[in-house]
Amino acid sequence: MRSTKKAPVDNGRTGRSIWERAIRFAMSPRTISYRSVRSLVLTLAIAAISAPRTSAQQTQQQPAANPEAALTDALSAACRQDSPAFANSLTVDNATAFRALRGEQRTAMMKRFVLLEDPGRALLSTSGTGQKVIRCESPSFTTEMRLGETRVRENLAFISMEIPITGEDPRKITFGFVREGGGWKLISVGLIMLDVPAMAKQWEQADLDASEDAAIADLRSVASALDTYRRAYGNLPDTLAVLGPAPPNGVSPEAAGLLDTDLAGGKKDGYTVRYTIIPAAAGLSEEEARNAETFSLASSPDEYGKSGRRSFFLDSSGVLRAADKQGGLATTTDPRIGPS
Repeated sequence: MRSTKKAPVDNGRTGRSIWERAIRFAMSPRTISYRSVRSLVLTLAIAAISAPRTSAQQTQQQPAANPEAALTDALSAACRQDSPAFANSLTVDNATAFRALRGEQRTAMMKRFVLLEDPGRALLSTSGTGQKVIRCESPSFTTEMRLGETRVRENLAFISMEIPITGEDPRKITFGFVREGGGWKLISVGLIMLDVPAMAKQWEQADLDASEDAAIADLRSVASALDTYRRAYGNLPDTLAVLGPAPPNGVSPEAAGLLDTDLAGGKKDGYTVRYTIIPAAAGLSEEEARNAETFSLASSPDEYGKSGRRSFFLDSSGVLRAADKQGGLATTTDPRIGPS
């Protein structure tokens, strides 16, 4: 319905350890997008952790009797993307926070942890020198990690691990464990301490930021489509619907082919877009009035706090405004953001 209102990455093989680079990047809350995991896997495939063989049905396990067993259990669960088993490898507080995550968030954390996109088959073997070798066979590739020295200091333990790279010195990382509940639980990867409650909050904020960024991009796309429509047909459309996909026989004022189906319907990426035509001042001819019309776009989150917090307002001049309206509409009085 038309409405009106009065005018008012490098490859990781140089510099610091490839594994520390990968873990630091993967644990960052700004890498939260599930799409970025696939790109990261492709560029840092050699750094992916693999895991030992255990039954995919095993979700309950006894506390690991030694740090080495704890590490192979953790890597095995992450390799298989087995959430219950992975939680058993964490400290009580971290396990509680991990179980409270949504299913896709738990999977995303395990992907970050091992840098694998797909679940893998975990294998454990011993080299001729007695060194344990952990492999993870996934549909895309197989990776190998070699366990090194285990150092125990009362209730803390540290295990070194090597990633062999042909023609280069092996890359190294150290895992930290703490004794808890009669077993050993993972507390650090390299220099990164595992604090799942804090990480979950950071990832949630990163997801909100990504959703809001997408909402802004969608508003810009709608504004551009409106300008294109006006240049092509001499006036603004009555609704966003006519900007949607065109039939095979070509575009027309009723199906301009300027937006995808979701945006033409006013809903995309967890936000609803509202389109308003602002009429020209009185006293103009009909053609002049059509040319002088402007528009505004208001975008608000469908689920406040989940799909986004800020609401956005964009007018035909290109000025973008935003504010936390508790799910309500942004207006011309809200603060400007970004370039106009």
